[in-house]
Amino acid sequence: MYKVESQARHWGWRHWLMLVIVMVLVGVSSVFPASTGHAAAIGVTDNGSSIVVNTGAGLVYTVNKDNGDIISSKMNGTELSSSAGKGSHISSGLGSGAEVTWNTSPSGSTVTIITKTSTLTHYYVSRSGENIIYMATYITAEPSVGELRYIFRGNGSVLTGVPANSNIRNNTGAIESQDVFGLSNGQTASKYYGNDQAKDLSVRGVTGNGVGVFMAYGNREKSSGGPFFRDIQFQSGGDTEVYNYMNSGHEQTEDWRLGLHGPYALIFTTGSTPSVPDFSWMSGLGLTGWVSSRGAVVLNGLSGMVSGSTYTVGFANSTAQYWTTASSSGAAVRRDMIPGTYTMTVYKGELSVYKESVNVNAGGTTTINTRTISGDPASKSALWRIGAWDGTPLDFLNGQTIAVRHPSDSRNASWGPVTYAVGGTTNKFPAIQFRGQNSPTKITFNLTAAQAASAHVLNIGITAAYNNGRPSVTVNNTALTNPAASTQPNSRSFTIGTYRGNNTTFSWTIPSSALVTGTNTISITPISGSSDLGNWLSAGWVYDAVELLN
Repeated sequence: MYKVESQARHWGWRHWLMLVIVMVLVGVSSVFPASTGHAAAIGVTDNGSSIVVNTGAGLVYTVNKDNGDIISSKMNGTELSSSAGKGSHISSGLGSGAEVTWNTSPSGSTVTIITKTSTLTHYYVSRSGENIIYMATYITAEPSVGELRYIFRGNGSVLTGVPANSNIRNNTGAIESQDVFGLSNGQTASKYYGNDQAKDLSVRGVTGNGVGVFMAYGNREKSSGGPFFRDIQFQSGGDTEVYNYMNSGHEQTEDWRLGLHGPYALIFTTGSTPSVPDFSWMSGLGLTGWVSSRGAVVLNGLSGMVSGSTYTVGFANSTAQYWTTASSSGAAVRRDMIPGTYTMTVYKGELSVYKESVNVNAGGTTTINTRTISGDPASKSALWRIGAWDGTPLDFLNGQTIAVRHPSDSRNASWGPVTYAVGGTTNKFPAIQFRGQNSPTKITFNLTAAQAASAHVLNIGITAAYNNGRPSVTVNNTALTNPAASTQPNSRSFTIGTYRGNNTTFSWTIPSSALVTGTNTISITPISGSSDLGNWLSAGWVYDAVELLN
């Protein structure tokens, strides 16, 4: 106090009063600290043609009121949206017929921008202090383009840290359907390559110098295709594009689901990868189609599991889809499910080995006692088996490259034709059988006199087929009956980064008259009722396993 009193004598009473006020305010602030997070009002400016949102944490973005496109997104002053003037939007853009409105929460800390058409409502939501654009999309009909997707069109000269598999810059031209491109070194790139399976969708993005844009894919319950489905996530050409595909016609194995897709989010950072944001707070926004009352399923265990295999438990109906990974004992829990009756499917790898109908009640938990796996083909005794029954071609020649590059890519090993001796290394057997590229595939195997004297069952398991491709089989000099085509999506498949279609097993009984003691040869060639579009777009299929049963 001596210094204060001494200074007060020199300052006069006005200075003294100001010092006391400052000291009081400092004391108050130590008891009531400054507001942080979502308490502060978010900045919103509506100039009639656009809505500008300033989160107060570095992100400023602009929404076109004519169509709901995001036409600018700046992080700490750096423009991250397309330099070509392309907007970021749902589907292919909603056009001038969209109605765009906005509102703020009573506290002013949250803004919701709503874009509506007759069949679609799209939400942008932001909170003060967060560099996140939360989104959700409600539909009563699939968009006319047949694809429900959100596309962030980014500035390609700024967002240069992009996934290599989908980077089509400096390509030498399209090699398939104007969406798969060749590079000068013989490699390939496409928006179809390097994408995650639905069960692994979390957060992925693109970066630049001190900036990053990431998609948090959120809830997949209204999407279609199940846990192993893949769809487009990135493309880097003139723009840097980040996608969230919710529905499409890309090797789609089930009908589209309508309702509220999401929530999901665009997250803007200074380059670091963010964690998945909390979406639960959005339940209070009154979004059309939001379901708050949900139930759970508890599976106590599974018997008949194969050691070393991963088991996924999926649930699906026309309204929603869910999945979870089973423990080593087969125990599994899935929460936050919309009430209804579901088909529960147990997958060994990606192969369905058990199904059951399950009811989910709002606010309740359905408990399922231990179930016995009854549909695993690997449980049958075989003279020989090529590949594992797991619903994938991953153990075969080039099988692990299907999801990341075109089959013609120079990095792939030669597809053949292959003559495979039973007992050889599995990765020498082709993952894909193309009528135009690597047929026939021949399998040689030995039989004893006793084995050759009996009939045997030949099974060929596939994960997907193209152009009605199915196997025409000859055993030594005996042609087996040609099967009908399997039911598959009407789409390209294994040339656009997926081997996931409808698992099918073709089966024949080989009579003993077709077999010989010693070396036998099976020849496999695709047949189809349709003509091919080229060596790679030719009738064929992806192998799961081939076996000869006892």
